Amino acid sequence: MSTDSKLNLFNFSDGKIKTLHVTWFAFFLTFVVWFSHAPLMVFIKEALDLSSQQVKALLILNVALTIPARILIGILVDKYGPRLVYSGLLISSSFICAGFAMADTYESLALFRFLLGFVGAGFVIGIRMVGEWFPAKQVGIAEGIYGGWGNFGSAAGAMTLPTLALLFGGDDGWRYALGLTGVFTFLYGIIYYKVARNTPKGSTYFKPKKSGGLEVTSKGDFIFYLVMNVPMYLALAVLAWKLSPAGVALLTDNTMYILWIALGILFLFQTSQIWKVNKENLTHGAPEYERYKFKQVALLDLAYFVTFGSELAVVSMLPLFFLETFDGLDPVKAGLLASGFAFMNLVARPTGGHFSDKIGRRKSLMLLIGGLAGGYFVLSMIDGGWWLPLAVAATMCCSFFVQAGEGAVFAIVPLVKRRMTGQIAGMAGAYGNVGGVAYLTVLSFVDYSTFFQVIAVSAAVVFVACWFLDEPSGQIAEVMPDGSVHMIDVS
Repeated sequence: MSTDSKLNLFNFSDGKIKTLHVTWFAFFLTFVVWFSHAPLMVFIKEALDLSSQQVKALLILNVALTIPARILIGILVDKYGPRLVYSGLLISSSFICAGFAMADTYESLALFRFLLGFVGAGFVIGIRMVGEWFPAKQVGIAEGIYGGWGNFGSAAGAMTLPTLALLFGGDDGWRYALGLTGVFTFLYGIIYYKVARNTPKGSTYFKPKKSGGLEVTSKGDFIFYLVMNVPMYLALAVLAWKLSPAGVALLTDNTMYILWIALGILFLFQTSQIWKVNKENLTHGAPEYERYKFKQVALLDLAYFVTFGSELAVVSMLPLFFLETFDGLDPVKAGLLASGFAFMNLVARPTGGHFSDKIGRRKSLMLLIGGLAGGYFVLSMIDGGWWLPLAVAATMCCSFFVQAGEGAVFAIVPLVKRRMTGQIAGMAGAYGNVGGVAYLTVLSFVDYSTFFQVIAVSAAVVFVACWFLDEPSGQIAEVMPDGSVHMIDVS
């Protein structure tokens, strides 16, 4: 593939192309590992004699840790660099993967599934890496390729892991298949550390002045930042509630209350850390060249809430939606028809990034979120009277706008403030998971049609909000280690 801006994906002698390929594959492996349980669940359920409620609990646990993990990983990647953090994540997750493969009780299975939610934060790392290597005119399509091709890891795992389990054979075939993904991840973690570099030769890797939270440059933005943190804690509180007797009964009511109190304490602690990071700016004022508007970050968070958040929710429910809506479908056919939603990632995310590079950041984002809202409104009208191929076509058209919108979001993230790209990506990524939790919670109370309508309406609200997004233009300033100011082109 090439573009008008001369992006040749087969030119492996180009350092940025090599970096893009080794980094999207690292993300690909994290998604293989993160979603490895889903295609093997039929084997796991039988081997450990799990109930349907226990299976549902595992699905919830799989996303629980990812919300705080994406924030933490964002901080680490800005401080230590993507090369070290990605390698460390891949290697450490291989051991957790092995633990999940060897689990022989439901409790140990649940623990390792919860811990594997951490690998879902790997996405954030590559956003900073790709942003370091590609100029503003190519960063959209480069981030889209990274996100779209890496995201395909979940579909690739679904296609290959059951076959691997059958090839290994026996009652433990699924364990060997899972263990093999851990081996690949461990080896690739070493390869990534040897091959990848944080920046092109001669470039400076800019780091935040302090770690613990985003730097903001006004008192209004400080309050805005704290408010935007609240939904992430609410999502975690909802997940704890879903694990209580009111949901899948993995936790007792008392444990749920303890977790809620812990989340409150954690919020207060995070607030104190954010204050420490920003005390100087808020007390003495930030230099003019350091200033940026936090609303840019907030709007990208909301955009990812409705794009990736809706994708997470819809991918989870779409097979069942087809199965219950259309007569004559069996679970295998329903799953195959629903898989088209995830397959669009291969082309949709890069296309969204390309649109952003070519026709403008804000215009592209609004166009794609508007299309997403319309797409979900159409899905809300599907019933058993529809011609099945038309319903599948409508689903795939909607998924194009969803995933292209994701590409457009992360075409902007690296252009807000370079030294905090990891943290900005982490917060936006966490909001995607928050969206998934929010929409799935809505689904537990309403029918499918209303569920799609809720997504459509929320997307329409975000479409209007994105009108207030400032188009990245000109240059952003970063301070060199010697104190001099370096200007980076963002348009």
